[in-house]
Amino acid sequence: MQKLATLCLAVAVISGCQTIDPYTREQKTGNAASGAGIGAVAGAVLGAAVSSKKDRKRGILTGALVGGAVGGGIGYYMDQQEALLRQELEGTGVGVQREGDAIRLIMPGNITFAVNSDQVSTSFYPVLDSVGKVLAKFDKTLINVDGFTDSSGSFEHNQNLSEYRAARVADYLGQVGVNSNRINARGYGERYPVADNATAAGRSQNRRVEINIRGQQQS
Repeated sequence: MQKLATLCLAVAVISGCQTIDPYTREQKTGNAASGAGIGAVAGAVLGAAVSSKKDRKRGILTGALVGGAVGGGIGYYMDQQEALLRQELEGTGVGVQREGDAIRLIMPGNITFAVNSDQVSTSFYPVLDSVGKVLAKFDKTLINVDGFTDSSGSFEHNQNLSEYRAARVADYLGQVGVNSNRINARGYGERYPVADNATAAGRSQNRRVEINIRGQQQS
């Protein structure tokens, strides 16, 4: 019973961390906390198994702490980056999505580019400046800048436009301090729509640039 209580305490301390979503103001458990919790349980079990009966309590606690730190790893790094991006981009119209150890920034075409243009709107420069500042700070990530269009116009035109727009955003990020070796720009044209191209609202959602930030395991 005492061993179980010690294990539960260790796991609770490590995995109980929560953050506040700056949009909803609701508490949420970070990905790092989830990973830390899993690592803590595994570490505690291992610590109990390899420790003598006399030192088992200490082994459980030590294993839980070490396992929690390893489990948190990249998740913690991405949690911190996500929190800063949400803070910098609040109210800008840019969507922030978290998927495991990856972050996706969704930039609607109507605020990023003029119609049928591959020139970044000057009004969007401050937003990209904010994104660049965060990406430069969290430099242990890889970045894909992906361009998409709606289905209006020819397939070839849409493909070229999406490639040019992705390249413009990637180039701008490089100019504001993000290492260009981390950035890969791609265009997908009218492929991978997120809404119905038969409606004006749907086409507006499909015209977008996404910045996908992928974490790497830290050494």
